[in-house]
Order: sequence, then C-alpha cells, then structure tokens
Amino acid sequence: MVEAKRRRTFAIISHPDAGKTTLTEKFLLYGGALGAEAGSVKAREGRRSATSDWMEMEQQRGISITSTVLQFEYRDCVFNLLDTPGHRDFSEDTYRVLAAADAAIMVLDAAKGIEPQTLKLFEVCREREIPFLTFINKWDRPGKGALELLDELEETLIVEPTPVTWPVGIAGEFKGVIDQATGEYTAFERTSHGSTMAPETKMDAATAAQAEPEYWQTAQDESELLKELGRTVEPETFRSGASTPVFFGSALTNFGVRHLLDGVVDLVPPPGPADMRDGTTRPLDAPFCGLVFKVQAGMDKAHRDRIAFVRVVSGVFERGVTAIAERTQKQFSTKYAQTMFGQDRTTADTAFPGDVLGLVNAGDLRVGDAVYVDKPASFPPLPEFAPEHFRRARVKDTGKFKQFRKGVQQLDEEGAIQVLRDDVGGDAAPVLAAVGPMQFEVATHRLENEFGAPVELTNTSFTIARKTDAESAERLNAMQGVSVMQRNESYLALFESKFWMERVIADHPDLTLERMVAEGGLG
Repeated sequence: MVEAKRRRTFAIISHPDAGKTTLTEKFLLYGGALGAEAGSVKAREGRRSATSDWMEMEQQRGISITSTVLQFEYRDCVFNLLDTPGHRDFSEDTYRVLAAADAAIMVLDAAKGIEPQTLKLFEVCREREIPFLTFINKWDRPGKGALELLDELEETLIVEPTPVTWPVGIAGEFKGVIDQATGEYTAFERTSHGSTMAPETKMDAATAAQAEPEYWQTAQDESELLKELGRTVEPETFRSGASTPVFFGSALTNFGVRHLLDGVVDLVPPPGPADMRDGTTRPLDAPFCGLVFKVQAGMDKAHRDRIAFVRVVSGVFERGVTAIAERTQKQFSTKYAQTMFGQDRTTADTAFPGDVLGLVNAGDLRVGDAVYVDKPASFPPLPEFAPEHFRRARVKDTGKFKQFRKGVQQLDEEGAIQVLRDDVGGDAAPVLAAVGPMQFEVATHRLENEFGAPVELTNTSFTIARKTDAESAERLNAMQGVSVMQRNESYLALFESKFWMERVIADHPDLTLERMVAEGGLG
C-alpha cells in the first residue's frame, strides 16, 4: 500500500504538433532519466532523438504513431508515463492506453487552442472518467491571450479551468509564471537549445515589479481577478472531472516543466480500487492481477519478440510467479517480466499497483485480458472502434505467404489494424480495416520490414461497418451492397454507404446491426 501511494500513472494526450513528445522528453530530463541529452524529435544531426518515439516511421516523420511506457522517479514518486499517439488515425490505441491511466495531461498549442483531435481525446477522458491537467505549451511563441484560452477551455469542453500558474508576459514574450497558490513569481532563463533544466529565480511581488515593469502589473491583475472569481484548484472537482488545473509553459525551453511535474505529484491520484466486470471492486491489497492494455511486437529487432503491456491493478507482482489468463484459463510463466522505458527494457523483479510490466512472449495474451494469481479477476471489456477504411491485402511474392500470414495475425492481435476474412479472400487476401488511413501505411511498412512480406493493397467499396451475428449474416450476405466478414469469432457487416445501411436497418429491424464505439475516430 505504501508503494502504491508513491505511484503516479498518467497519459499524455494532444493534437499532433502540440509538443507532446518534446514535453515527454523534458519530463525525463527533469526526472534524471536522460541526463543532459534532451533533444527534440527533429533533432540536429548527432543529437539523441526522443526516447518515446522508438519506431522508425515515428523518427522519420516526427510524430507519435504508437504508444510507449516510460518509468522514472521524481520527488520520491514513481512515474509511469504512458505516451500516446498524437494522430487521430491511431485513436483506438490511445483509448486502450487511457484504460491503464489514472489521469491525463492534455497539451495545447497556445496559438491554436482546442483543436478537433483535442476535443475528441477529451471526450474519451470524460467517458472513462479520467481527470486531466492542461498544459498550455509554446508560450514562448506568439499565440492567443491567456484569458481567451481559459474561456475557450470552459466553453468548448464544459469544464472549469483553474490555473495553477499564470504567465508573466504575453505569448511570444514569456518571462515567468506566478504561482497562484502563493503569489510567488518564478523567472526563467533560457538554456542552450533547452538541453538542460531552465534556471529559475524566485521573487516576491515588489522585486518582480522592478524586474518586469512592462508585464508584471497586467499579469498580477489577471491573477487576482481569477482568484476573486473562485478559479482556484480544488482536488475534489479535478478528480471528478469538473475542473482542470492549468499550467503555462514552453516544453522546448523547459519553462514551466518543473511546475507541471510538481502538479502531477500533488494532484494526480495514486492507484485505487478497480472496477470489475461483475460490478464489484478489487482492492489494492488483493492478490496480484493486471490488465493487458497493449500488445506489441518488433520493438527489439535483434530478438523479434512479442510483449504484452500489463497495468498492475492489485497486489505485488513477483517475477517468476505462475499467473493465469482469465480469458483462456491457461497458466503462463512470468520469468521474463520487464520494466519498459520506451524501446529499452530492464528485468522487473517486483511491481506494485500502477506500474506497467512488459511480459515477453506471453503468446496467448490479448488486449483487454485479465491476468491474475490466486483470486480470479475480469475487467469490463474494452470497446472496439468502428473502422471506416477498408483495403484488401495480398502478398506480392507468394513464396512469402507464410510470413504474410504470421504478420497479419500479429498486427490483428496487437490491435494495430483490424483483419477481416470472407469466403472470397480467406487468409490469402484478407481485408484490412482501419479507423484512419495512416494505419495502412504502418501495417504495410511493418509487414515488409518486420516480417519480410511486402504487400499490395487494393481499394474496396465499403465505407462503414456494424457488428452482427451468425444468424443475421446469411441474410445480409444475400443483399446487394453488403458483405459480412469475420474477425476472430465476431461478425462485421460492411456497407457501401451509410445511406444503404440505414435503409437496410429500416427495412429489416429484426436484423442484428450494432453500432460500434466510434465512427470518425474518437467521440
């Protein structure tokens, strides 16, 4: 229980290019996990790239397209930082990661404010009842006004923004921040390319007024106005999702990063009892159980192994214990349990609630599975996202069919893409179904580079899918503009248009056609 209270397990979410990966790396710098080697994804030649973006495509494009786990310590707390994909095409992966988090940090670009993907990610946080902090990034560049951004947060997200820090200096002229709780002013100094922690000078109000005559009075007046309006941090409303503590800063220059880290320690809740599928809760001191929220292969080209990411929900994990997978009731060894740091790993002898383990080559584990020792556990199912893009895949070289089949199976088990089969294509030409088209790029890249099976994708006429059952499948397959395919034991009815689907539903209300979680990504 003592160790669980030290854990802070949280995800970072944002619209692409808001600075999420840069902020992640600066967290590692301040946590002592990177030394003085911090550098951005688009780093100059010879500098280390971001630890969280380990996939080759991520480093080439400068965006996060897969989630990673980074564990480090700060202020006697153990941080389990879950970095999520920034692109909406990978929103299903983001959703699964949020299932393993106790809170989230939403990163906003000061010049752009709430963007479409930001709104969708927030909706998922609200649906999963995950509290979130807001970091308004890039305050060192021209952008919107601070009060304008607070209004936008409140009006768009229907949540009360409660500033923890308030900026001194307009966007583009960032001088420092006022601590709203104490009134203390912290002035920042730039460092060379943001590679080391930003020197901070603390001042009282009188000294700050002399140091920043152009901006201090305006910042102080705004700060006092917010206090008079009751915009102060309340842990209860934060944890209920009614308010979001707000921090201003610049991840690139390290301005405000320490304040945000302190906010994670002080505000993010430690792990608590978990909801089970049967409506009960599992206390922290129950025997070990964990949730598989991600499966990933290809992280280590030298070993080509497969890792199941497990969030420890209760009890103490001890390496080597024999655990049970709830879905299959099969036992498996945990001899090769590891702690993750991006692509790097170290052996994990023990782990506590909130920690994330990598179980190597636990081949029967799937996303959403519960693993346990002694006392059975079963979690509420993770929703499936409705695919909107469909391509039929064929291996270019038939001599590589074995590698193709293995690779397609692996991608499906990871949830990297949905693999559908019908009588037309079978295993030789399955249909790849995706939430967003970039998933096809990742799938083809990985099939060629990890499995040695270059593929060609051809368009289909389908645009929307619904879950169905075996009884309805036969009737649906007899209709024009509809094709029923299987994904493992599930049936999906694919339609050529939303209009035709709605007509089929209206004409045949007795057919099973269930709407999946989200169309158009999150939300």
